Amino acid sequence: MRASARRTARDARRDQEFEAFAAGASGRLLHTATLLTAETPDANPRARRLLTLALAHTYAAWDRLHGEDPYDRTRQYLAGRFARSAWHQYGALGRARPHPGSTLAVLGPRERLVLVLRLFEGVAEQQTAALLGLPVERVRALCDRATATLLHPPRRAAPPVRAPKTATP
Repeated sequence: MRASARRTARDARRDQEFEAFAAGASGRLLHTATLLTAETPDANPRARRLLTLALAHTYAAWDRLHGEDPYDRTRQYLAGRFARSAWHQYGALGRARPHPGSTLAVLGPRERLVLVLRLFEGVAEQQTAALLGLPVERVRALCDRATATLLHPPRRAAPPVRAPKTATP
């Protein structure tokens, strides 16, 4: 009986700690997920699903964190899950396209991932490279290309030129 009371108290404390973490971090993590999926903030079902999966993974591993930063752990899972699912969502099958009104829609998924981790989340090049399994030089090139694309977006195609109408006699 005594052991079950301790287990109940421990579980309640764990739940409280996780709820406090989720309440504090979920807003920023949702923004990060929204940037990754290139959805609009008011219509972001893929970002919400990504965040839900990341928070569920963190909750499941909460007792095994042992001093590790839960935000960092959740962000790593969020980024890894996005990277793995990007091929299915945006690759050959092309089921889920980014919202055309999103600023980051002009970037590919990998460029978006590197840019968000590096510039929005402030993750170092070496950490980003290790997280994605890429060389540091590749991460640097992806970030540079993404930044250049955002600063100087590609021009839209010019409207077709119509031949002038000629008067018929």
